[in-house]
Amino acid sequence: MSENPAPSAGPLDVVGIGNAIVDVISPVDEAFLAEHELVKGAMGLIDAERADALYAALPPAEESSGGSVANTIAGVASFGGTGGFVGKVRDDQLGEIFTHDITSLGIVFNASPATDGPSTARCLIAVTPDAERTLNTFLGTAGLLGPDDVDEALVMRGKVVLAEGYLWDVPSAKEAIVKAMDHARAAGNRVALSLSDSFCVDRYRDEFLALVQERVDVLFANEAEITSLYQVDSWEAARDQVRGHCEIACLTRSEKGSVIVTADEEHVIPIHPHGDVVDTTGAGDLYAAGFLHGLTTGQDLDRCGHLAALAAGEVISHYGARPETSLAELAGALD
Repeated sequence: MSENPAPSAGPLDVVGIGNAIVDVISPVDEAFLAEHELVKGAMGLIDAERADALYAALPPAEESSGGSVANTIAGVASFGGTGGFVGKVRDDQLGEIFTHDITSLGIVFNASPATDGPSTARCLIAVTPDAERTLNTFLGTAGLLGPDDVDEALVMRGKVVLAEGYLWDVPSAKEAIVKAMDHARAAGNRVALSLSDSFCVDRYRDEFLALVQERVDVLFANEAEITSLYQVDSWEAARDQVRGHCEIACLTRSEKGSVIVTADEEHVIPIHPHGDVVDTTGAGDLYAAGFLHGLTTGQDLDRCGHLAALAAGEVISHYGARPETSLAELAGALD
């Protein structure tokens, strides 16, 4: 991982607010999910005791810095863009790993580590042979994120401020997200939201609908999330309902590609394979990275979509939720 200095002043392409998490990624079989009563493809919140038990049961794993929004900001950096991150870690080994990894990419991360309380968050990711991932997250210190942790000056530097739906499970984090969004809008900048998980949408549907209509300019959602948001049976019905609720909706459809809709435009984007599908962890995160890189550099929506598909295609070709190949180099090949 190369060391890049973070910009000390001036605008940043994307500033994210999200969970500061270290990912533990391990290949498992279907029997493992059944034995440990895991809901395939979902993200569940677990306590420290459950996290320790699952960690002990997992086969040998790879550990790397993660968290949905943090992965997106890392992807933006791989494209050559600039970014900042608002999150919370503890002064422990995992906190040091997360801080080193994100700042080494040139991303601004000014948070002082907590000196007491729960440990740095970790996400145990079980990947089955079909490349589907099942996430079990111990939020730890990340779950204590609140409004006082929002660096207002940093947020207002972002051309786009991105939040993740996962954080909505934490009451104080809701306040932090709304604060960040309102400061971004006050500065005349865009706000983006990733719905994160259909089960999360089920829990907070009305609140998410209000966010999308009142505070969000760019929405990221997959088929399950967008149909859950609007409580409809078909993806087409959900697409029609989200049109115009926010400036831009980016709707991903796995192997079917994605569709980008505005009030009066629709762009159908095919997938950009980068090899065999190994692990779908981070696909949506890196899709958002490519799209936001294009948007903040003045590209048209079709080009933004292709950059998004390119980044998603790269990250699912290997284990881990962050790119292993320079996305800037891959983007150059699109020209």
